[in-house]
Amino acid sequence: MSEYDRGRHGGGEYPYGYYQQPYGQQPSYGQQPYEHQYGQARDQWGRPYPPQYTQPMYGYPPPVPPPPRKRHPLRALTVAVVAVALAVVAGLGIGHFISASNGQSAAGNQNFGFSGQPSSAKVLDAEAVAAKVNPAIVNINTELGLQGAAAAGTGIVLTADGEVLTNNHVVAGATSIKVTSIGTGDTYKAEVVGYDRSEDIAVIQLEDASGLPTATIGDSSAVRVGDQILGLGNAGGRGGDPVPAPGTVAALDQSITASDESSGASEQLTGLIQVKANIESGDSGGPLVNADAQVIGVDTAASTGYQLNGRRSGAGGQGFAIPINQAVDIAHKIIAGTATDKIHIGKTAFIGVSVADAQGQGAQVRQVVPSGPAQQGGLAAGDVITAIDGTPVTSATTLTNVMDTHHPGDQLTLTVSNAGGAQQQVRVKAIEGPVG
Repeated sequence: MSEYDRGRHGGGEYPYGYYQQPYGQQPSYGQQPYEHQYGQARDQWGRPYPPQYTQPMYGYPPPVPPPPRKRHPLRALTVAVVAVALAVVAGLGIGHFISASNGQSAAGNQNFGFSGQPSSAKVLDAEAVAAKVNPAIVNINTELGLQGAAAAGTGIVLTADGEVLTNNHVVAGATSIKVTSIGTGDTYKAEVVGYDRSEDIAVIQLEDASGLPTATIGDSSAVRVGDQILGLGNAGGRGGDPVPAPGTVAALDQSITASDESSGASEQLTGLIQVKANIESGDSGGPLVNADAQVIGVDTAASTGYQLNGRRSGAGGQGFAIPINQAVDIAHKIIAGTATDKIHIGKTAFIGVSVADAQGQGAQVRQVVPSGPAQQGGLAAGDVITAIDGTPVTSATTLTNVMDTHHPGDQLTLTVSNAGGAQQQVRVKAIEGPVG
């Protein structure tokens, strides 16, 4: 989005069943964190929303239109590597590789997966490889209605009828998703099938799509340090043809810590491919490919609101990708409708509060969304949510994890402590919110 891929136009918070704020702005556009006063809804620049945008709950500010599309030349092989932070908000899980299922089930088309071993080719022809891979890439543009912003990222076409693999953070917070196929030039509306925020993977379905060129899936277990690779994507969220980012594999099975500067939440991300290549914001969700034009990873990048191993994005010369074996495993489970403690299927449950960590004591309410379930249940800024349906909530991150197990329409019992320490049980009914 521009990455996280959050936007060139702003886009701070991510309403994960609640919304935790702010989730970083794209540094090249100089956005400032979302600020507010308790009890008063404000936009990402700290300005009060006009009355018509604060009532009712989904009176979102109008989104900012996406920037004009431009085309950009091939990047040089020797590049100044952008340090990227993986903008994953909550939870960590481990993906396991499974072979592709053939045919189509009631839950979706499962006819994608490992396409065969790579050849002995060692030298990567960037232009030739890009020409093969580009048709199976899509540019993703989202409206972040709750923030009044727009964002952009990339996706990989898995099936001809429009199942697309991307990063969860590319679609997180979205109230509307539009996708443009590089292969056909057509633009589609899209819905999120499901996501695993802990692995930063999501699958979206394009409406009324057919005949789309599909990606050739490789085997990330065959990747070796020193292999030549090519990253492709919607660099900078600028649109147009994917911008090739050639480079090499620097390391395998890497672990990084991605932390949110505003809330203090952090996650340990494991098993990543580290690359020396100019993976930019906006490339998130795009393919990392080998010399045979096989997808071996999902590019990942993030914004200034996150730090990577203690460094701000753009300061360390590192790029990372999620191994495709891991991503395909998760995609199969999502399309099959297999929910787990990490994988969420369908719409996102929303209770209408902004929260921050309460020093290990729970998730402290910073703002209550007007007319939302929490406000109707009597919650106020300063209250601390300590449990949902008896499941302990020790931080904003654990609140995210718990909410991922619920769906719109669920009746929830919140255990809440007020500023004076008094505890109460509050019943709320979750509604549909922006994408998790």
